[in-house]
Amino acid sequence: MFTRLRRAIGQMFHSTPIERSPEDQAAVDHACKKLSLYQFQSCPFCMRVRMQIERLALPIELRDTQREPKHRQDLMAGGGRTMVPCLRIEKDDGTAEWMYESADINRYLERRFGSDGT
Repeated sequence: MFTRLRRAIGQMFHSTPIERSPEDQAAVDHACKKLSLYQFQSCPFCMRVRMQIERLALPIELRDTQREPKHRQDLMAGGGRTMVPCLRIEKDDGTAEWMYESADINRYLERRFGSDGT
């Protein structure tokens, strides 16, 4: 039942992924190597972020905190809490920023990789 509901919601909000030139997509792919999303499948706020990731055609690593205890431990150690979704942003100096809240994450991704940010 839940799977059918999730699929229906996904279809209602599904949008066509953004298209970029091969050069622009390569730059986005490279930038996304410094991003990872701590999440789990059934979290509705995580779904919202995953839809944004799909729409923006971003190859961001997904780290499931329910299925992988190490990811949950890493989230707690780095971000200070186990709340999801959380986007880990590795800075050029090697430090990491931990961004919580789906709306904040989606705004960040849109600003950085949306039609104005590519």
